[in-house]
Amino acid sequence: MTPVTRDPSDPAAPAPDGARPVAAIDADPDRARHYGQFYGLDPLPGDDRPLFVVHGNCQAESLRQLLQQAPGSPWSSVRIPPVHELAADEISLLQRLLERADVVLTQPIADDYGGMPLGAAQVAEAASSARTVVWPVVFYAGLHPWQIVHHDAEAGDPPLVPYHDARTVLRAAGSELATDARAAAAVSSWSVDELRRREKAAGAVPVSDLVLSAGAGAMRTINHPANPVLVALARRLQEALGLPATAVDPGRRFLDVLHAPVSADVLVELGLDPAAAREDWLVSGEAVPADEVARAQLAWLVDRPRVVADIVRRHRAQLDLLAGRAPGAPSR
Repeated sequence: MTPVTRDPSDPAAPAPDGARPVAAIDADPDRARHYGQFYGLDPLPGDDRPLFVVHGNCQAESLRQLLQQAPGSPWSSVRIPPVHELAADEISLLQRLLERADVVLTQPIADDYGGMPLGAAQVAEAASSARTVVWPVVFYAGLHPWQIVHHDAEAGDPPLVPYHDARTVLRAAGSELATDARAAAAVSSWSVDELRRREKAAGAVPVSDLVLSAGAGAMRTINHPANPVLVALARRLQEALGLPATAVDPGRRFLDVLHAPVSADVLVELGLDPAAAREDWLVSGEAVPADEVARAQLAWLVDRPRVVADIVRRHRAQLDLLAGRAPGAPSR
């Protein structure tokens, strides 16, 4: 598309669609170009098709592409940064899209997320003329029962990959966790139950059954669904909007940067084909040995006992299941 030309005598002047320059454009021009329509660097869709907005975490853009590119798609759309990347000066950019939107698909985000009006209810209110459908945060631990997602604003992410391993965390805490794959079935059931509970609480389009039916190909990491789940969810969203379920796999892999190891023993415990197992991490297509990740993260955690204690406290239910205890049961 042809870039929007701003008045050089007034760099703060809005683009023709009302977008004003924000700090992110100068901070990372390549990223800003990737989201060119959102930042007003490229014109918004100019056709008469209704506009749909997909609001959420890193899963949102994959769904937007599947829905936009589905055969017979009646919509136009705009690539939007994930909710955790939005800054305060970008709220007006999102609101200008919401005011135009005919359909908003949002994850069940809490009000005032990050201190900004980015919650699902707030987005729905801003898109007063749009139909809003809630879709869940896809999170499933069955294939990766020892994996933990824990973000610490002060310490940042651990080295090599932004995920923790329960065995490494407990080793840093001075204890050991057996690697018995029999715990995988318990973690899988707990994880699906949690996903169902959250779906019901949010009135979201369900995905928990889709995760199970996708088997060993369901997830790349504990919170990155793979194509089979994303395509099935896109089709379910089309049905929720009264449209034919036409979304198809485009032949390229979504959320493809990180692939976590998958244990053959875990797959067997879940009744899945162990041929899908993988010993190492894949990071941008390069193999990173799991042992290398464990060593680097253990050293990092040992130097950060506060982070270790916080992980153990906040993820107690998963750790209990991995230890063969009911969540909340006292340790022996």
